[in-house]
Amino acid sequence: MHDDETTRVTTVSPASAEPAVVPWGRRRRWVSVLAWLVVSPFAVWAVLRLIPADVHFRWVQLVAFTPYVALASVVAPLVALASRRWAALAASLAVTATLAACVVPRALPDGGRTTSSGPALRILSANLEVGGVPPSALVDLVRRLRPDVLALQELTPSAAEGLRQAGLATLLPYKAELALEGPRGSGVYARHAITPGQAIEYGFGQMVATVEVPGAGPVGVVSVHPCAPSDETGYPCWADGLAALPRPGGAVQVLAGDFNATLDHARIRDLLGAGYRDAAGATGDGLTTTWPFRPREFNGFGIPTVTIDHILADRRVGVRSFGVHRLPDTDHRAVSAELVLPRR
Repeated sequence: MHDDETTRVTTVSPASAEPAVVPWGRRRRWVSVLAWLVVSPFAVWAVLRLIPADVHFRWVQLVAFTPYVALASVVAPLVALASRRWAALAASLAVTATLAACVVPRALPDGGRTTSSGPALRILSANLEVGGVPPSALVDLVRRLRPDVLALQELTPSAAEGLRQAGLATLLPYKAELALEGPRGSGVYARHAITPGQAIEYGFGQMVATVEVPGAGPVGVVSVHPCAPSDETGYPCWADGLAALPRPGGAVQVLAGDFNATLDHARIRDLLGAGYRDAAGATGDGLTTTWPFRPREFNGFGIPTVTIDHILADRRVGVRSFGVHRLPDTDHRAVSAELVLPRR
């Protein structure tokens, strides 16, 4: 028998029940192609995730799902290993390790957690979904958590009046309020004296205030809520709203609210690089999701929950605890943190 006969397709008569034999060389090529087809999408995602820019409007929408992609990427090395494609295995392991390095640290305390005895600042932030949260439910949460500062987003005039009637002013008597119709309003309420600042307005209003915390001095607080990048027209407003947020320096700064962005977005990574710390990440709770907790769709598909509500404090501030809380009639979870401020 000649050697090449073992690699040829065996021709069978129509009456034969035996299938054609696929050439071995061709089978090897298809297995290699399959292994690389599995690796390639994850590799592209990892490369785009490392770029310190928005890249494209569609990428801004997609990058929020990086934790899910990182988890799914373990399929690639398994396929490469099963098919004994060693180059694909090496590449897939590098890709999975890269995505894991982007995501896993959020589930590990970062050393910013502290039990020191500096002045404490308890902060609570909630998106009211166009003022839909019953005022009594929010006031009850404030009574239970006893925050020193409350940051609200999507604060409407009727919601602001409802909160006043429900007794919020007896718990947090000082306020900087920008109540607007629709989702554009926001506010900062405090237990301590407060000085309203100039709101950051790019489509949505992000209220700015300075809170006088005993023993710590002035603390800048922004109720963060840029436009949602739900379509291409909203993207510039979203980008400008995040770019306008103050960077750390001078007085202690805290940013709290619905950022409409996760820690995988380049603009949030820019804030972290400028000197902010994510309170959830500091306590190892950075993968706790906050939205949507009501069915939502993205291009016809249901949206998995992601983490777009944050409390960021500059790195001089320690973090004792972080938590998430359900409120009725909103698709966001409220977020809270107990911060430890540097002494005056």
